[in-house]
Parts: sequence; C-alpha cells; structure tokens
Amino acid sequence: MLNDIEFINGFSTELSDDYRLAKSYVRDIPTQALVYIRSFTHKLAAQLAVQHGVTFTSANLYDRIEQLNQRRVIDVAAVRALHRLRSDGNRGAHPEKYHLTQTQLVNIAEKSIHQILQVIEKLYPSLHPGVAPHYQFEAFDSFAGRDLCYRAVMKNDPEAQYLVGMSLKAKGLMLQEQERALAQTTDDSLLASSNSSSASSSSTSSSSNSAESNTPSLISTTVEQTSADVFAQAAHWFHIASAHHQAALFEHGVSLLHGYSGAENPATGEAFIAQAAAQGIVNAQALLGFFYLVGSDQFEVDINQAETLLTLAANAEDAEAMSNLGVLFYQNQQFEQAYLWVNKAAQTGYPHAQYHLALMLEQGEGCQIDLATSQQWMQEAAEQGQLDAMLRCSSDILHDDDASQEQLNIAEHYLHEVIKYGRNVTAMIELSVALADGILGRIDVVQAAYLLQQANLHANEIQRQVIEPLWQSLQMQIDSVIALNPTEDELATLQQAKCLLA
Repeated sequence: MLNDIEFINGFSTELSDDYRLAKSYVRDIPTQALVYIRSFTHKLAAQLAVQHGVTFTSANLYDRIEQLNQRRVIDVAAVRALHRLRSDGNRGAHPEKYHLTQTQLVNIAEKSIHQILQVIEKLYPSLHPGVAPHYQFEAFDSFAGRDLCYRAVMKNDPEAQYLVGMSLKAKGLMLQEQERALAQTTDDSLLASSNSSSASSSSTSSSSNSAESNTPSLISTTVEQTSADVFAQAAHWFHIASAHHQAALFEHGVSLLHGYSGAENPATGEAFIAQAAAQGIVNAQALLGFFYLVGSDQFEVDINQAETLLTLAANAEDAEAMSNLGVLFYQNQQFEQAYLWVNKAAQTGYPHAQYHLALMLEQGEGCQIDLATSQQWMQEAAEQGQLDAMLRCSSDILHDDDASQEQLNIAEHYLHEVIKYGRNVTAMIELSVALADGILGRIDVVQAAYLLQQANLHANEIQRQVIEPLWQSLQMQIDSVIALNPTEDELATLQQAKCLLA
C-alpha cells in the first residue's frame, strides 16, 4: 500500500517535495513546516487554475482561492480548507505575532498535514480519473532536526544553517515571552508580599499557588537557557549562512538591528535588510517598506518607496505587509484601498489587522458600517491575543448587564493578559473596579487595591485624575466594612487592602 508521501506524489510530483519537507519538520521546526504548507497551498491553487482554465488576476493567495471559488472549481468545504492552510502557513511565517508556543505550533502543523491529505483525497478526481487510492499514513518523526544540525555543522550547508537559526530564533521569541510573564508574576508577588503584614486571604492564596505551580517549568527552562542565549546562537548561524543565503542575510540584518549577540547595530543591520530586499526576499521587502513608511535609523520616510515595497511583499502573502499597506492608504485618507488591504491581512489570521478591520467596520471607513461583523473581528483578534482587542472586548463585557458568568470569566482573563504583557493602566483600573464592585461574581478588595496601586504607579497625570476618586471610594468601602465588625480573617484581609492604599 502507498504511504502518504507516495500518495501526494501520485497526485502531483510538483507538490510532493513541499509536503515531504513540511511533514519532516513538523516536530522539530514547526514554523518551517508551516511555511512549506503555505507553499504547498500556493502550488495547489496554481495547478487547479491550469487544469480548469482559470487565469488568476492577483498574486495574492487569498484572492486566488476566492477566484477558484467564484468559478466553482472547488466547493465550499475545499475553499475553507485551503484558507485554513493559508492562514496556518502565515502563522508559521510570523509566530511571534500570534503568541504561539512551540507545542501549539507543532499541533497546528500536524493538523495542517492531515488537512492537506483530506483536501487531496477530495480533489483527486479533478486531476485524475477515478477515486483517490488507499494509502497508509506514516507517523511523524524527529529525524529532520538531527539531519539539519549535521548538515549545518559537518557539511557547512547554508540552507541548513539558516533553518537551524530560524528554529533557534523561534525558540528565543517564545522564551522571551515566558521570561516577561515570569518577571511580571515575580514582581507582583514580591510587591504584594512586601505590602502584606498578615496572612493572605483565600483569593490571594490561590493567586500565589497559581504562580508557584507555574514557576518551576519556566525557571527550569530559563535556568538552562535564557532567550538572550538562544538569540545569540541564532545570530551565529545567520551570520555564517548570510554570505551564501539571501534569507539568512535578512535574518542576519534583523539580528544586528535587535542586538541578538549584544549591542544593537541598526546601521549595518538595516543595510543588510536592504540588500536582501533587493534580492527579492519578501520579509526584507516588508520590513524595508515599513522603514520607509515610518522612518528608521538609515531610511527617511518615503511613501512612494514604502508603497512599492509593501505592495511587493503584500502580493507575496506577507500579512504584516498587507496590514502596513492598509495603514499607508489610511494615512493618505484612501479609505477604500486601506479597507481592501486591512481586510486581506485580517483574512490571513493576522490579529493586528483583525482589530483595525473591526474599527473600520464600526466607523464605516472605506466600507459600510457593519457592527455585527465588526464585533466578530474584534472577538477573533482578542482570541488571538491582540491586546487592544482584548481590552475592548473585556470592557464591552463588563459594561453589559446581561453578560453571563462565562463571558465575565473571559473578560477577567483578557484583562489579566493585557496587564501582564502591556502593563496597561486602563486594564488595571477596569479590573480593580470590577473586583471591588463584585461585577465578576465575587468581591476581592485586596486584589482591587493592589491593581489600583499598580495603575497609579504607571499612570500619567490624566489617568491619575481618574484613579484618585476610585482610590478614595475603595478606601471608604474598606473602612465601612471594617466598621461592621468582620471576622478575624476578614479583618486581616481588609487591613491588607487598606495597607496597599496607605
């Protein structure tokens, strides 16, 4: 019986290499697996177009899939599957934009491989007579990572060196997020304990236990290797490969720009990025276009250059370039063009574009006002970790008198995430008020006081004017409850909250 790679090869020899490589990298380098899955989807769309006499009018994969849909080349189920593969491929290209862990990336890559097989089974009769043959799926393995390391070290293979660097970069980005989360948890715990002169309440005990249960895995990871260590290793491989590999040259430029190996070197880094862009590296074109859009160390604002480069990268399915191209048109008051590109970026699954698309639909900028669709995109962006969208959704829930307890739990989770990653003062205030007033289904004056204290610490003058009456109100609330002769445990909790506001 055929195995799955042979099955794909039988469907199309042009697709088999991308499938084989994608599957081989799933366990060790899932980001690269997803990039090959995106390439596979591009080539599959092109083959279907040739087979059915369709001439594409756009280089953008989203547009091409929709064109196949409009011509009834593929059914609705296949359209959705191809869009999912396209979206997952974009996640692999920019994992740091989606706050994805290594485990989540592996799961997405595995599901995408199985999705490919289901799509090919369905589409088999479109290129071959009869039904798809039976095949046996062979389990994923971890040989590719070892092979890459061997080729990178022993064979001095630039492609392998580049891929090792990309794997390390992805690991470094994930470690960096973990370190930030751990630092926030540690800071919070130290500050709460320094302000506490009595035993913690049940609510603070549960928070402390949660922090303790999460700490060992993070510490064990960061003690062995920090994100700085891993970024330095990635920079090493990009540097070695950059002389013979244009994508590695781009990454070498990025590593210099951000100081992966120590001090930042924006002048040299941006120069290498520009060289890679000139050689047609899509990520480099997208980043150089952004430099021209907002200005950088070496490049002054040049909207014409920005539009040219961002268009090249956007047409090559770079989600961030699509989104930034939308920003460019928005700044030029060309709202219909802005909506077109922001919508395309949102359709790729890019959360920042989804948030901005929600705002445009809400205001009717470049489109008809559509509040229901706006809300859907806002929720989608929030679910993917876009902080502004999370704050907006949580605020909407907290101000909805009909919100369910499940929705209130989501709002609380979103606010904690926004505070953790952004130290957002508005989120601190919102959550403090919700906990003090019992909006979340419970009253926790200690946490409310602590959040208000943190908000005051990070606030600007305007925000402090908002905080001041809330501060006074919470102090009065605590004093009034103390006057009611609470139990010993309740009094200890109230005194702790009062200490935080002293």
